[in-house]
Amino acid sequence: MSRVRITLLGLVFSLFIGLTVAQAADKFAYVDLSRTFSEYSKTKDYDKTLSDKEKVYTTDRDKKINELKAFQDKINLLNDKEKEAKKSELQSKLKTLQDYDRQKQADLRKDQEERMKEILKDIEEAVKQYSQKQGYTFVFNDRVLVYQDKTLDITTEIVAILNKKSK
Repeated sequence: MSRVRITLLGLVFSLFIGLTVAQAADKFAYVDLSRTFSEYSKTKDYDKTLSDKEKVYTTDRDKKINELKAFQDKINLLNDKEKEAKKSELQSKLKTLQDYDRQKQADLRKDQEERMKEILKDIEEAVKQYSQKQGYTFVFNDRVLVYQDKTLDITTEIVAILNKKSK
């Protein structure tokens, strides 16, 4: 009778441990951030907007450069005394162009960084919501993994969620 009790107690204990381990099993997945980023429709929209801004900047910059070259060509036709008098004006125009160039580049970079942060925040939120809904304990960025099983890739689902929200 004592052996039966011990065996029964051992069996119940084993079942308890097995159920606890099964319930505590973590569910893992990973997301290909590069693919998610590039397939997100908001990224494409922002890229177009940024490209349009860059074209306007480039056109404006080219116009200013051509004006500067024309001014320099006029100076080259003058005699030495007149050249010397216009030299400071040329330097001023050159500095203005450089300042404009620096400012526009900084503005474009800032705009791009803000948009990237916004997109990454959207991705993070979509991953969080999807993971909670599907019961994932951990979701990794694919760049930190040495090996990944493609069955754990939830990128397609995340992109679908993001694009559905942005419509």
